[in-house]
Amino acid sequence: MNADSGLPQITNFTTSDGVAIEAEYLLPRRIKAIAVISHPHPLYGGEMRNNVVQALFSSLPEDEIATLRYNFRGVGNSQGTHGEGKLEVADSEAAFAFAGELSKSAPVFSVGYSFGADVSLSADNLHVAGWVGIASPLALLDPAEMKAGLDKRPTMLLVPENDQFRALVDARDICEPWTATSIEEIAGADHFFMGSTQPVTDRTSSFIAEVVGH
Repeated sequence: MNADSGLPQITNFTTSDGVAIEAEYLLPRRIKAIAVISHPHPLYGGEMRNNVVQALFSSLPEDEIATLRYNFRGVGNSQGTHGEGKLEVADSEAAFAFAGELSKSAPVFSVGYSFGADVSLSADNLHVAGWVGIASPLALLDPAEMKAGLDKRPTMLLVPENDQFRALVDARDICEPWTATSIEEIAGADHFFMGSTQPVTDRTSSFIAEVVGH
C-alpha cells in the first residue's frame, strides 16, 4: 500500500468494540511516517474535513508523511453514537492500528485537534512513536490519565496564544508532571485557527521529522 495516488483513498476500519469507522488516507510515494489525525468535537460540528484537519491531511504528505483521517463514531458514515470521549478512545486506537498496516515500516504519530487531541492523547498502540495535541482542552478526559503524559515517547502540545478554552500558562501547569512533553505557543491564533493553520502544519511536520531522525 505504498503507492502515490494523489487523491484521498476512502476506506473504513473496525474498532475493538465492533464499530465501523469511516476514514480516508493519503500515501506519498516515499513514507517516513504516518500521521493519524483526530477531529474536533462532533456535537459542535467537528468532523474529519475540519479546516485544521484538512490542512494537516493535505500538506503533511508533501513532507513524506502519510496521513489518515477518520470520523469518530456517530459522525458522517461512521457507525455508533457519541461516547463523550471515552468510547472514542477506541476509535483512535483502531485508527493507529490501521495506520500501522498501511506501511509496516513507518512509525505512526497521533495528531489530534481540540476534542480529538484529548481523545487521542488518551489512546495508545504499539505502532505509535509520538503524540501531537493541538489546542487540547485538557479537560474532556482526565489529563492525569492520558497515555501521552505517562509515556517516555515524545509528546508536543501546540497551544494557540488566544485559545478560548485553555491558556498556555494553565496547559503548562496541568502538564508539568508529564514525562516527555514539550509545549509551544502558536502566536496570534485562537482555538479555531481560522487563517492560522500554516504554523500548525509546519510545526507538526518538523516534530515528526525530529522524532524519526530526518
